[in-house]
Amino acid sequence: MPVSSVIYENQRLVVTVEEGFVAFADMWANHDRLLGEPEFDSTFNQLSDASLATGTDLTAEKVRTLFNRKVFSDTSRRAVVAPTEFTYGMARMLQTYVELSGFPSIVQVFRDRASALSWLGVSEDFLP
Repeated sequence: MPVSSVIYENQRLVVTVEEGFVAFADMWANHDRLLGEPEFDSTFNQLSDASLATGTDLTAEKVRTLFNRKVFSDTSRRAVVAPTEFTYGMARMLQTYVELSGFPSIVQVFRDRASALSWLGVSEDFLP
């Protein structure tokens, strides 16, 4: 599965990992799974780790479609880990869209997981 999420209720955090070629359909299916989980709360924050992603069919329009689905609330903090030039470019496209959209949602892009977790206010120790 190219996209998977784990919900950490006590941390109020969803950790999503993208691996290999990540298609729009994979992202949408992951949203469906999250929305179907009884422990999911749209106000949770998200750590999206794209460290293992190698390619995607995402375009600016598909990023807008995913964002506009509103899986997470406008108050959720969303940190994206994007260590490679490819993943960083894709993550910045999301961040730029969010900034230009006028929505108060907070998205930040980081090159490493430790910095992303720190920004989310979560200790790295709790993650497996």
